[in-house]
Amino acid sequence: MDHLTELYCHIDDFYQQFKPEFEAHLIANGAKRLRACQISVPEIMTILVLFHQLRYRQFKLFYYHHMLGMMTREFPKLPSYSRFIELVPRIIMPLCGYLQRMMGDCTGISYIDSTKLTVCHNKRIYRHKVFEGLAARGKSSLGWFYGFKLHAIINHKGELISVKVTAGNTDDRAPVKKMATPLFGKLFGDRGYISKALEVWLTNNSDTTLITKLRRNMKPKPLEPIDEALLNHRSLIETVFGELKNLCQIEHSRHRSVTGFITNLLSGLIAYCWFPDKPSIKNIIPHGQVAT
Repeated sequence: MDHLTELYCHIDDFYQQFKPEFEAHLIANGAKRLRACQISVPEIMTILVLFHQLRYRQFKLFYYHHMLGMMTREFPKLPSYSRFIELVPRIIMPLCGYLQRMMGDCTGISYIDSTKLTVCHNKRIYRHKVFEGLAARGKSSLGWFYGFKLHAIINHKGELISVKVTAGNTDDRAPVKKMATPLFGKLFGDRGYISKALEVWLTNNSDTTLITKLRRNMKPKPLEPIDEALLNHRSLIETVFGELKNLCQIEHSRHRSVTGFITNLLSGLIAYCWFPDKPSIKNIIPHGQVAT
């Protein structure tokens, strides 16, 4: 319960600062202000993040069993499940802002990679209608899939620095420029990010050096011992993806709407940001120097 109180208070403090800008944005775009309801926006955000923290696999079961069954004292004005689902779309923008607040800072040692977000089995692609026109076929190291890609940059402490979602057929190098602009130091990636033009652009525009594994037909490229050691720890971001998928449940094939996919992904990423013990590289200090 102490953690629940901390989570709610942190989200509520953020929303009180975010609310005036949020409402001004709604008015500027011709939308109406959010109508008052019994449950507040911070409470909805807290429930969605709590779902991932408690590692339930189905939100409907979580809501009926945990929220309506055991949390009525903490949330006395909980609406019905169907009404709660109707209220979820209003917190997409606050979730985006809160995720940005929860992300870590660049330390000079960053890792970039992408992972697939499958939305249905390959045999059901032609019958799948929820993400028609949005999702696409892509290919990963495990084979073909249908869905999206989650591109992420993390620091050496396992904290998310930047994330972006694209269609499944997007080249891994396409979103790098926009994602890596605020970075500095060294950016490590796999062979999918090999590009001379991208290396030059990053060096000139973001003060970042891109270091990748080499293909077999490429000439050996000498690296500093520290850079080679850090490149060999590139599996760190794979571990982060594993926790996002296995513990935070950001990937499943039961989505019934685009809104559900977005809120599930955002709240799962936020739940990961709250993890007290993230995968990390020990004995490393900023700017790529080994601590003595």
